[in-house]
Amino acid sequence: MNAYLDISTEVLEALQAGKPVVALESTIISHGMPYPQNVETALNVERIIRENGAVPATIAIIKGRLKAGLTPDEIEYLGKKGYDVAKASRRDLPVLIARGDDGATTVATTMIIAAMAGIRVFATGGIGGVHRGAEVTMDISADLEELAMTPVLVVCAGAKSILDLGLTLEYLETKGVPVIGYQTEELPAFYTRKSGFNVDYRLDTPEEIAAAFRAKLGMDLKGGMLVTNPIPEAYSMDPEVISKAIDDAVAEANRKGIRGKQTTPFLLAKIKDITGGDSLASNIQLVYNNARLAAQIAKGL
Repeated sequence: MNAYLDISTEVLEALQAGKPVVALESTIISHGMPYPQNVETALNVERIIRENGAVPATIAIIKGRLKAGLTPDEIEYLGKKGYDVAKASRRDLPVLIARGDDGATTVATTMIIAAMAGIRVFATGGIGGVHRGAEVTMDISADLEELAMTPVLVVCAGAKSILDLGLTLEYLETKGVPVIGYQTEELPAFYTRKSGFNVDYRLDTPEEIAAAFRAKLGMDLKGGMLVTNPIPEAYSMDPEVISKAIDDAVAEANRKGIRGKQTTPFLLAKIKDITGGDSLASNIQLVYNNARLAAQIAKGL
């Protein structure tokens, strides 16, 4: 057991009994949406995972402790603190722990803590990736490096459409990360079901996905697996509308000199404002959809 890690009783008992467990990130709570919607969404995601036969393990850093499995009070605490909670990636962990600070875990950090706890499946909204203009800025999300190193299966709605999706796929291919489309051959683009880019493999059932990941683990191949799950048709946004909103948001970020870990929260908030809140509603529904699939894959494992 890692000396810095606390696993909740519910999650620990599930792991010891061989029951399915699904990890959840906490950046979506502190940085993804306003209070109280963030707390309501987080609790609903946990409920959906339980309804689909798995145990949820929301992951965060609280007062310098790595947490795998939060109480409702801890989720409320993170939700109320919002942006006052540090957005924590791999590089932030040593200092946050040493200082006894709080941290909302990104995809990368959630994968790290999930792997420490022995959790193999993780549901999120969308992963980070290669940002537009990265050939100049070198702005590439640590999520991609973590997928290359850490043996956790990540269920998402594709890479966030604020990114350069083609370069993101190229980066994952170079790192040997399998990109699976759930019932689709095309990479979903977060708010929309299509991107114009193909995934590596289409698999049509949670059991097929679980079998592929079990084989990867059995061969001791380094890194994780990315499962892309398209947003439900009813909540998919008009590609032209969302593309224009993204272009406008990216242009404003460039004018204001927004860089690094501030980029994604700024862009998502700006897109929400431009779309009159429609993007936030879509974001919530795709997270729910990913939670269901992740629970089914965890059961298959």
